[in-house]
Amino acid sequence: MDFNHCQIVRETLTGQRAVDEQSFASVAILAERLERLKKLGENFGSVGLSDAVEELAKRKSAVAV
Repeated sequence: MDFNHCQIVRETLTGQRAVDEQSFASVAILAERLERLKKLGENFGSVGLSDAVEELAKRKSAVAV
């Protein structure tokens, strides 16, 4: 099944969706895709996840500990 990871993360950040495992999985997938994009060339080196998405990713780390 193909998920729209951007939509899932957006809905999570806006409160339209509960923070759940799918939210964290989507953040991880988007982060992985971003890293692959950065490897394509230096033009993408300054591209990053928003502060809100970074905070969401940290919540997963806090829950895992």
